[in-house]
Amino acid sequence: MPTTQDMTSHLDPGLLDALQHQVAIFARRAEQTRLGGVGQVRNSMDRAAYLLLNRLDQEGPMGVKALAAGMGIDSSTVTRQVAPLVDTGLVKRTSHPEDGRAVVLQLSPRGQTRLEEVRSSRRELMAQVTDGWSEAERESFCTLLTRFNSALSARQSAAQDPAAPTS
Repeated sequence: MPTTQDMTSHLDPGLLDALQHQVAIFARRAEQTRLGGVGQVRNSMDRAAYLLLNRLDQEGPMGVKALAAGMGIDSSTVTRQVAPLVDTGLVKRTSHPEDGRAVVLQLSPRGQTRLEEVRSSRRELMAQVTDGWSEAERESFCTLLTRFNSALSARQSAAQDPAAPTS
């Protein structure tokens, strides 16, 4: 297996340094903007809550294990992150339709409304930040960012399970 040194020796170290620096700035700015997007602080939502609500919205009701597996995180982490969402009425626990003993998590109507408020605020922020970009530039950026996130996810999966494929 090639070493990290072997893999990067033919790449421009200055470009890699610039890339890692810009990713670090991006991560910090992304965290800062989550605190409200556009509009009032009421439109803020932490990253974990947003990702959990978004997954439940896109994929429907599911158990903690399925939610954790789909997000690539530990079940205990999902349980801890879901608790305040249940407490605030954004997520509800219901019985599994086929196995009444099992519990599934489901986006509540209040959660759906709240998620849409946050999405709308974030959409407006993305529109403002990319004002002056062409549609092709937005699509290209989204494609590259998706590719970057997928590569990071594959790398994390491989680190957790060395037998797992990385592509």
